[in-house]
Amino acid sequence: MRRPGGWWRVKSTPEKVETYTRWSFHFFGVIEILALGVTAYGRTGVGLATALCLLVTAHAAVCMLVSARALDWTRGRRPQPVRQMWALVVVSAVVSTTAVVIAERGPSGEVETAAGSVYGGVLCYAAGVITLGVRGWRRRVAVVGGFAVGAGLLTFPLEMPLLASVVLAGLVMVTGGFLAATSIFSLWLLNAVYALDDAKETRVRLAVAEERLRFGRDLHDVMGRNLAVIALKSELAVQLSRRGRPEAVEQMIEVQRIAQESQREVRDVVRGYREAALEVELAGARGVLSAAGIVSEVTGETAGLPAEVQSALGWVVREATTNVLRHGDAKKVAVTVRMSEGRVVLTVENDGVAETTGGGLPGGPGGPGRSGGTGGSGLSGLRERLSAVDGTLEAGPVGRGVFRLTAEVPLPAAAAGAALGVAS
Repeated sequence: MRRPGGWWRVKSTPEKVETYTRWSFHFFGVIEILALGVTAYGRTGVGLATALCLLVTAHAAVCMLVSARALDWTRGRRPQPVRQMWALVVVSAVVSTTAVVIAERGPSGEVETAAGSVYGGVLCYAAGVITLGVRGWRRRVAVVGGFAVGAGLLTFPLEMPLLASVVLAGLVMVTGGFLAATSIFSLWLLNAVYALDDAKETRVRLAVAEERLRFGRDLHDVMGRNLAVIALKSELAVQLSRRGRPEAVEQMIEVQRIAQESQREVRDVVRGYREAALEVELAGARGVLSAAGIVSEVTGETAGLPAEVQSALGWVVREATTNVLRHGDAKKVAVTVRMSEGRVVLTVENDGVAETTGGGLPGGPGGPGRSGGTGGSGLSGLRERLSAVDGTLEAGPVGRGVFRLTAEVPLPAAAAGAALGVAS
């Protein structure tokens, strides 16, 4: 069963920022209703206030629609909402004109209060929202300027002084420009967060590609020369065999020896590729987490530990760190290595756990098993590696939003003494 707020925890950081930005735009519409529509009840009669409140509510609803569509357009999910923006222009003009008519023909004293607030307010909100659907600072300035000029022109039927009309147009220009700048900055921030997330994914893919290139280069260096020698000696053995020369047997024995040597060298390359040194993995985890903006605390000594123990624990560090980067939203990660009663204990703890199901590793549901292959990722793969050195693995939440992974490996008596001697 999903815990309260689980829908928020399972979102990635860019998705959270987008949700916050989207609802911030909707909240602007709520503020418009409260500031312009609801407050009209305290300034004029119930009937007139209700009419103004309904007009403002309809205008706020169109603003919410336009802001949502413009946000989708910015993210490349929808076409530019041209029709919706023109609809907002028409609705703004209708609401403003209606406010002017009410102010002109309604009871005296309402020009400067309810109707006047609605008149200027809807134009300011509309100017700020429509700028979300256009690109280029010139077009955005033209949109805000157009609403400001329109606000000044609509005041002529009221026979307002020229100075008052200019002041009103300037007010719409300044307020609408401020709302537009706030909205545009929110979009810029959202796009920047998505760009940073894409860069992080690209960095992970480049690291994998670099490792593949390294493995291919090492394998080519090992096999290229040996295969060339095998091909030459095999060809020589064929020629000698056709001539009935006994040296053909010696050449084939040499081919067999080189093939066996190549097989052994390939095993060494693969073993070096699959083994993970604990000290190297701890340093790499510190660097990668810091580059991702996560506060990392790595403590402990690795000197004196057997190679097979370091390899098994190194894989735990590698998988846990990868999972925190890919699936979690951690702000702090603590990695600790300590010796305890002839055992080495590795603890990885982070505060970015989301919904944890099915034995996931720190950082989110599913763990590395969701993104890796078979036999080398997830809890099952790590337990297999630890079982080779009689180690155990435990993982689970230990507090609100905190996930801890603990790996324990027993040490031989000699290795335990050496490790304790180094630690002391």
